[in-house]
Amino acid sequence: MGRYIYPHTIENGAGERLTFLRRVPGRTGERLEVENVVKPGAGPPMHIHHYQEEALTVKEGRIAYQRPGEPTKFAGPGETVAFKPGEAHRFWNAGQDDLRCTGHIEPADNVEYVLTEIYASMRKRGSHQPDPFDAAFLMTRYRSEFAMVEIPAMVQRFVFPLQVAIGRLVGKYRKYAGAPEPVQR
Repeated sequence: MGRYIYPHTIENGAGERLTFLRRVPGRTGERLEVENVVKPGAGPPMHIHHYQEEALTVKEGRIAYQRPGEPTKFAGPGETVAFKPGEAHRFWNAGQDDLRCTGHIEPADNVEYVLTEIYASMRKRGSHQPDPFDAAFLMTRYRSEFAMVEIPAMVQRFVFPLQVAIGRLVGKYRKYAGAPEPVQR
């Protein structure tokens, strides 16, 4: 991709710091190696990477994770949690101290770009959620790659495109002029 210099660290202002360490060859494309630090109780909402495997190995702390319809599971230091492509999941820090993990996302595709923009929007807004216009743009443009399970389908299908149209009219998306093309498989 050539967009970033490694290591590249992002913070969302809501308790998550993610460092993209490097891209290396993987079985299914470029593998993006990462480290993260998650504050107690923090973690991403239920989401899907349509084409990507995500794996996290706990270095310190206790991770809780869940797939829809399943009970919460936990992992501690030395244990690895993996999510297959297309598998809805969420995780959070279930401990009292910072959760530290290493891991990867493969193939990398646009995950680094999307997360960098979402984290920046959250930080700028000072909220646990990105600006609604940013969320609508990113989730619409990259819907072939990612999905947010907690956002109702009707909102994603009808409200987001309307919001994106309004955002374009009022000039909210100039910052996305160089956005990479979505992956289509």
